[in-house]
Amino acid sequence: MINKVKVSVLMAVYDTHFVYVKRAIDSVLKQDFQDFELIIIDDGSCFEKSEAILGYVAKHENKIAYIRHSNRGQAQSINRGVLNSSGDFITVIDGDDEYKPHHLSSCLQEINNFDLIASTVDAVVETEDDYFVIDRHDHENLIHIDDCILFGTLFGRRSVFTNFKFKDGYAADADFYHNAERVFRVNKVNLRTYIYYRNMPNSISASLKNSYAKNMA
Repeated sequence: MINKVKVSVLMAVYDTHFVYVKRAIDSVLKQDFQDFELIIIDDGSCFEKSEAILGYVAKHENKIAYIRHSNRGQAQSINRGVLNSSGDFITVIDGDDEYKPHHLSSCLQEINNFDLIASTVDAVVETEDDYFVIDRHDHENLIHIDDCILFGTLFGRRSVFTNFKFKDGYAADADFYHNAERVFRVNKVNLRTYIYYRNMPNSISASLKNSYAKNMA
């Protein structure tokens, strides 16, 4: 029998350095709201990185589940996490980001009159340019991250995540949010309880932005 929880936290990882994954895991474990499960979906990481994650998960089996499959991308990994979750609410954390200790409790307070929320972030950057990412509608333009919908800040009722799936491609998070708003009550809130590390050079947004910069040079 599946143990029901209030919140299911989904984390997709692919060859993310264990130091960052551990930081993300620990930030979830240290939440001031503890009725949650953390489901890690390993998207085909190399054996060494998978082994390190699995070894750490084994120490916290009462809170964490681990799933592994061949490389399919973040969207498909999160979709699989939804299928294996039990929470009344579902949310996401990237393997190289972290939550502030009151993130889940803050999201639960904000969701009262809505079905799905996204929030602003506390961004860790190296330069002011890191506050800007490629516009999903026009890859030749940049927009501020405060104007974006980010995977890790999505928090919603189970029904939202079972009615809509994430699609492959850039800005899958924004597409999910805007598809959901046609049917559900959605809201963008100003929390900044999600720590978003924009100084990660191998992220999808960073790679696209670097490509954009080269083309404009």
